[in-house]
Amino acid sequence: MPPFEEIAKFVAEKPVITAIFCVLGLIGLALAFVLVKVAWRAGAWLFNRYISPRPVEDVLTVVAACIATGVSAQGMWRFSGDVLGLDGPLRLLLFAFIEVAIITSAVRARRNMRENYSAGIDGIAVWALTCLTAILSSMDARSLPEAIFRLAAPLVAAWLWERGMAIERHRIRGTGRINWRLTPERLLVRIGLAEVSDRTASEVDAHRRLTRVALAAKRAKALREGGASERKVRAALSRLDKAMDQAVEHTGLAVDPQRQEALLAQIAALYNTSKLVDADPRVPWEPEEQDHQPVPARPALPPVLAELVDEEDDDVFDTTPQVLDTAERARLMRAARGYWDRQIAKRIVPRTVDIAQEVGISVGTAREWRALWKLEPQAHALIEALYQEHGIVDTGSFPAVQDDDERVLTKTP
Repeated sequence: MPPFEEIAKFVAEKPVITAIFCVLGLIGLALAFVLVKVAWRAGAWLFNRYISPRPVEDVLTVVAACIATGVSAQGMWRFSGDVLGLDGPLRLLLFAFIEVAIITSAVRARRNMRENYSAGIDGIAVWALTCLTAILSSMDARSLPEAIFRLAAPLVAAWLWERGMAIERHRIRGTGRINWRLTPERLLVRIGLAEVSDRTASEVDAHRRLTRVALAAKRAKALREGGASERKVRAALSRLDKAMDQAVEHTGLAVDPQRQEALLAQIAALYNTSKLVDADPRVPWEPEEQDHQPVPARPALPPVLAELVDEEDDDVFDTTPQVLDTAERARLMRAARGYWDRQIAKRIVPRTVDIAQEVGISVGTAREWRALWKLEPQAHALIEALYQEHGIVDTGSFPAVQDDDERVLTKTP
């Protein structure tokens, strides 16, 4: 770097060139600032668009897969030069064709997973191409450890891709992995060293003692009713008495109503085992003949409703369909719809004649539009409530009330 005196001398001798250099330097700094700013914004957009919404494990999977793919591509670079004899631009263009094919197949497999819920043939192609590039890159290795490393790198990338696909498959299809029938938990439960439920040790012990009492009572009863010898009956009663003493002592049977009911339930089930032979359970899909139950009486209609039901408002209006042009029909329909929405908001279902009178259309046209609007959820709920409370079927020609203070006009075309 020239000393300060030389720089000052150069500036004094050539001020024009110095000014040009300063301007170019400022322009270069401005361009560098703009490029850094654009790169920063592009990086922030890419981060927010592709990285931030994804879980951390997915991001790490992509990073590790890219590193492993780079290792595989470096092996193919050496293979294309040493074995295939490629050099220069041709080597640069052709050395990583398998890696590009692997990435293409992986993207296609992910798209198939989202659209068809299966990776398809592209998923198989990912593994096949991965094994191919692993073998080819390891063939140019200079030692056994290097060959093993070049074999392992592409397989690691494929494994990470497969695990990411499995997570996405579970997220899309809602299916999980298989449940093994032979597990340590199942073995411990089988040999009696573990419990299936989350009961405490005292609950398990109480259940076993109550079951022992119920079984002893069943055996004593069976021997006595079967005409067994007095010695066998006496021994069975002795075992029953001993089991009962232990249950009272260790389970609190004498003062616990729930365990008393549990013991009686077990005894009732054991005593009536023979009745299972005569049981006639029905198949779930077999139709059953249900007895016709009388419909419960509904509350009487309020007086105001009874008077309005007797009215025949449809006779007042002309039911001949109107012939309207498209624009006029659209205007009237908007007006009728606005009136309908306002009344529904007040929990009132307008009658056909109410719509016709409000908008100035024929009853036939009002009936046609009301037939569509009354099927909407809010209006249908009001009509259904009226039927459940008063047994009134919507006819479209009379009003009815849902509550004492609130009128609901129901009608059907």
